[in-house]
Amino acid sequence: MRSALTQRSPRSSPGSGRARLTALSSGLADMRELPDSEFSDLWEAILVPDELKDQLLSQAVLNFTVRGKVSRATLPLHGIIALVGPVGTGKTSLAKGLATRTADVFSGVNGARPFRFVEVDPHSLSSGSLGKTQRAVTELFGSTITEQAALGPTIVLLDEVETILADRAKLSLEANPIDVHRATDAALVQLDRLAASHPELLFVATSNFPQAIDAAFLSRADLVLGVPPPDEGGRLAILRDTLSGLSAAFPPLQVLARLHGLSAVARAAVGLDGRAMRKLVAAACTRTKEVALDPGLLTIDLLLETARSVVAIRDATTGRVP
Repeated sequence: MRSALTQRSPRSSPGSGRARLTALSSGLADMRELPDSEFSDLWEAILVPDELKDQLLSQAVLNFTVRGKVSRATLPLHGIIALVGPVGTGKTSLAKGLATRTADVFSGVNGARPFRFVEVDPHSLSSGSLGKTQRAVTELFGSTITEQAALGPTIVLLDEVETILADRAKLSLEANPIDVHRATDAALVQLDRLAASHPELLFVATSNFPQAIDAAFLSRADLVLGVPPPDEGGRLAILRDTLSGLSAAFPPLQVLARLHGLSAVARAAVGLDGRAMRKLVAAACTRTKEVALDPGLLTIDLLLETARSVVAIRDATTGRVP
């Protein structure tokens, strides 16, 4: 079983299985009812070890089955899951997929109310004016999210959570640190209040920089799950899946996807994340005008040349020693 994340290309066309809620409040990037077919595609597209997905989904389900029935003094659950790991490993897609799979689990259960999904826009909360960030954070958690949670089971995506809950111990004396301190304080206070008053509320936070997240937030998380970049087997699976997906339009690629030589490409692409692996296929198609005109002409050699080139540029840019 692979130990690293890979991502499969969604085969079906995107679209919401339930109504998408278009009237967004300040500080929100998305609201929609769950289950959602677009998010279901994302869940199926993420290839991780079965036990990782099972643990993640089980933690989410536990949130909605236990928190309303057991005192927090007995089991101090806050309704927070944190997904951390490098850029390009699929954390946001995994979080959205988790939201709809959780709703699926409760769909049809007697007395179960419809689930809702809310995505926070973290960058809309920041301000250079003293006090404004703190007020925006308080308004978001204290009013907007509270109103959504009152309507029924709600899953909130906090993407780039370090933007909202910055590590106060590492702040410098620049860029309004007092306001950033206060914004983090306000978010923690509101999270505690929501944990106590809304047991049918779950926050799923993602971060590429867990070291930048305030320790007090991480200590409140019921589960902190690392999402690593793909290993060689994962990179190979991404290549095969990308080529198989493209073969619907360019049939010869189905044969290429099954060739043993792809293993050499995966090995040469060491350190590349899932997103970069898929873009590698596109980049290989641009190495000659003929392949750009007909990607069905793509070869193992072109993929291997591209993988070596991409890794070399990455190493030269980052100063990484091969």
